[in-house]
Amino acid sequence: MHKILTIGEILVEIIATEKGDGFRKATPLIGPFPSGAPAIFIDQAGKLGQPCAIISRVGGDDFGTVNLERLKRDGVDISGIEVDPLATTGSAFVRYRPDGSRAFVFNIRDSACGKITLDERMTRLVGECSHVHVMGSSLYAPSVVESILAAIGIVKAGGGTVSFDPNLRPEILKSPGMREALLTVLAETDLFLPSGDELFLFTEAKTESQAVAELLASGIKAVVVKRGAAGASYFDAGAALSLPGFPVEEIDPTGAGDCFGATFVSFWLNGASPREALEFAAASGARAVMHFGPMEGASTRAELERFISEQQA
Repeated sequence: MHKILTIGEILVEIIATEKGDGFRKATPLIGPFPSGAPAIFIDQAGKLGQPCAIISRVGGDDFGTVNLERLKRDGVDISGIEVDPLATTGSAFVRYRPDGSRAFVFNIRDSACGKITLDERMTRLVGECSHVHVMGSSLYAPSVVESILAAIGIVKAGGGTVSFDPNLRPEILKSPGMREALLTVLAETDLFLPSGDELFLFTEAKTESQAVAELLASGIKAVVVKRGAAGASYFDAGAALSLPGFPVEEIDPTGAGDCFGATFVSFWLNGASPREALEFAAASGARAVMHFGPMEGASTRAELERFISEQQA
């Protein structure tokens, strides 16, 4: 069976309980919740029973412990997570605005996970993996970019594959060298998983069909466009397929796209049809939004099967 690797930020999320615009006044908070886009992704993969690992760093603090315990419990290989007793685990303070958008205050670049590197032990772990999943949000520091690109080179040299979710936020796009790093990753990508208008980030096309054709012509094997509650679409050189989302009550959308991606990648790697992979991924994203906290809605395969059955009934 394939083993999936991701590299990037592990952090805690602390959420304002009242809606508003930012954190310029005192507001009630709840948390910490284990978080970080690659951590949510790999936690969902682990919960499906998919062999997987993450390379990252946390501080020797309670926030780091919260993440280590969750990831290990859900089946993730955490041997690639270094604990730095002198550093602080990353954090994200989140406040929902009345329109459903979010305001963030991140501490990533200057936290423990801002100094990820591949030493000899980490390189051996990369060699055990046959697939690398890259989150655009993880290209936030030179050492992390260097580590991700090195891992891609090792896995590709062994005949492995790469999936890429741009997962871009305005705060991250300001990082020096971000655009160049994104393009380098895209050139090695087999499976591309943009959300909405992210499809057009790397193309000159103005329509979806033209953008998909341009990406597939560049060497990407498959494109999956995530559309949130509206569902998702799959494209490859010989097929195009769209499925609607599952109607559920949204409580917290954070992490839904990461759960969708982890589920699709796990099914895709293990030979599922595009329809089956899309259906299970959509179910995974739907269940994620029904729970408060970024990792709290991660699902087992049995839970997804039961959810799909109930929805169809």
